[in-house]
Amino acid sequence: MKDKVILITGASSGMGRATALMLAARGAQLALVSRTRARLDEAAGEVRRLGAQAVVVPTDITQRDQVSDMVSEVLATFDRIDALINCAGVGVLRPIEHLSEADIDHMLAVNTKGTILVSQAVGLEMVKRGGGKIITPVGTMGRYVMRGSVAYSASKWGAVGALKAMATEWQRNNVGITLLYLGGVNSPFWDHIEMRVQREKMLTVEDAARAIVYALEAAPNGVLNELTLQPESHQFI
Repeated sequence: MKDKVILITGASSGMGRATALMLAARGAQLALVSRTRARLDEAAGEVRRLGAQAVVVPTDITQRDQVSDMVSEVLATFDRIDALINCAGVGVLRPIEHLSEADIDHMLAVNTKGTILVSQAVGLEMVKRGGGKIITPVGTMGRYVMRGSVAYSASKWGAVGALKAMATEWQRNNVGITLLYLGGVNSPFWDHIEMRVQREKMLTVEDAARAIVYALEAAPNGVLNELTLQPESHQFI
């Protein structure tokens, strides 16, 4: 990972921030993206203390013009993007009778549309420059469903379908796409979820970050397409 340029969305907290720190320790150069500058600046400070270069680009990934400007700023700083890690995401898990239209719109906008917009913009630049990797932790709700996951699963399945379709379009352009089906990760995602969960039994954000780094480093002449990582209490679910 030394001197690789890696763009991380959702980099200000959770698995995005943990991944940034893990990659910084390996000598990567990082572009940190999320909506809130103050929290991004904190993450960038931690990255720089590890001796890595970091650029902070606050961006609403649901807005195409902001995504375009963000990619242009990263390229102006580093001249290339070797890998994209799509960690930005939102979620609401509610019984269908309590699911609002605003809930549906928000999850589809961030988890599906936002992932598509960033992956499209970065992927096209990778095609121009000879390739790269796009890694997206879609979570197990991108493969399975559970009670209360109607809109959340829809948003994640939409992202999975879009990314698999991108892989077919770029299969001759050396752009490798990886989908990570991570089980419950004890991150700020759960802070506002209205259901009882045992967070102490979940994967840690460092577990998730290790899976992401593994996907980046595995098979240098190939691509790890899919990986599932579950807590011990949820094996093969």
